[in-house]
Amino acid sequence: MPQTQTVKKLRYYAGGWKESKTAKYMDCYDPSTGEVIAQAPQCTSSEVEEAIAAAKAAFPAWSDMPASRRVQVLFRMKSLLDKHIDELTLLVAKEHGKVLDEALGDAGKVTELVEFACGIPHLMKGPALMNITAGHDTTQYMEPLGVFAGIVPWNFPAMLPMGWVAPLCIATGNTLVLKLASFVPQSAVRIMELWEEAGLPKGVINLVTCSRNEAEILLRHPDIKGVTFVGSTSIGRHIYATAAANGKRVQALTEAKNHALVLRDAPLERTARGIVNSACGCAGERCMALPVVVVEDAIADKLVDALARVMKELKVGPAYEKTSQLGPLVNAEHRQSVINWIQKGVEEGATLVLDGRKVCVKGYEKGFYLGPTLFDHVKPGMTIGDKEIFGPVLCVKRVKDFEEGLAIMNGNEFANGSVIYTQSGYFAREFSRRTQGGMVGINVGIPVPLGMIGFTGHKNSFFGDLHTMGTDAVRFYTELKSVTAHWWSEEEAREGKVSTWDGMMSLPDKK
Repeated sequence: MPQTQTVKKLRYYAGGWKESKTAKYMDCYDPSTGEVIAQAPQCTSSEVEEAIAAAKAAFPAWSDMPASRRVQVLFRMKSLLDKHIDELTLLVAKEHGKVLDEALGDAGKVTELVEFACGIPHLMKGPALMNITAGHDTTQYMEPLGVFAGIVPWNFPAMLPMGWVAPLCIATGNTLVLKLASFVPQSAVRIMELWEEAGLPKGVINLVTCSRNEAEILLRHPDIKGVTFVGSTSIGRHIYATAAANGKRVQALTEAKNHALVLRDAPLERTARGIVNSACGCAGERCMALPVVVVEDAIADKLVDALARVMKELKVGPAYEKTSQLGPLVNAEHRQSVINWIQKGVEEGATLVLDGRKVCVKGYEKGFYLGPTLFDHVKPGMTIGDKEIFGPVLCVKRVKDFEEGLAIMNGNEFANGSVIYTQSGYFAREFSRRTQGGMVGINVGIPVPLGMIGFTGHKNSFFGDLHTMGTDAVRFYTELKSVTAHWWSEEEAREGKVSTWDGMMSLPDKK
């Protein structure tokens, strides 16, 4: 049975922990019980600017520190994350609603990205060529830019701020201001305490929670050199346009409506279980969820039956109970949004095979629960099949063959991920080559790369030039400096002759 929890007021971090002077605090819930467990400050404009100033002040010493020394902090951080992984897992589950296995994945992704960032002395090595032209050598160096901003959503409270953004940003020598999601800041706050314990100098990472009005400062402030954003497409477009217009680098990871194409040769049971795991994992609250299945008519009835059966097997329950397989949604407002989408699907004429709106968890009646929901016969033009719902709602679209299925998938405005279930190497290859999805799964429902590979959304799922994670992120957080050197011989020094091109122009050999 749930027990009343103490509500704590959270602080912000601007070169150190500070009590906000704001009069407005935002409630943070335990989604499993529906109780308020913390309150996050809506930091004032001056407090956001204070965090930027702290990051700017920390930049000179941190960027001057050799990369091999900077990563010693990351090595210590990796050890601390391993030591506290159970604590962080439980914290993610409590503040977000992910079940324990999913919360472990969220927290564990921070460790994965910190570990990758420990290789930054190698990753920041630039190209060089001796005697690039007669007597001249050129070397390129990758250098940090200054202060970056990270604006992250609520669906991965540990991974997004402290995995996708922080490790590579600071390992490359930059400093950072993170605007955390006000629903779920506690995991990042705890990880910030671990960064302090690891020896990270004050001001290298700074944390604020605030409204969109104060966050707008990060898009225009002259000391911010770049912005990483994860969230909705409408806000991502605004951030991309505004920050870029103010001379900043931007990577904006936005919405998705990932589709899976199921061909008639796919093993039915294994495919159904993979789809349900991908659609309902994290309660569907992830941009790499699999909310749409495009299936060949020949096996559509059998697949729908299998999906419904597997979805009914899922045990809905509190995030932090080991037997729970589907936890609550993040808060009441978002739960109502998903309920509205389900009603929209009914009104649009889709067949509601499984309705999760009336699920109730005994002893946790005030939690934000929603059971798995399945729609069949989702037709072109139905918004439930085309727009992001962000809940455990799965839509089935029926097609006659591979070509029709691929065309439907490529017709969607979003292109984060796309998946095919088949035993045919030919169709798997054709799909990989012709799909417009940025991350492709072949019999893999959630084709998210590991940290050393970029997270490569396409179309309206991404705005920018360089993606997060992998070597793309290293390039995003650095700029190239090209250094060309020439040393005169004693004879050259005496003669004092300099050509028009100072020896740098490579001319063809004379015949």
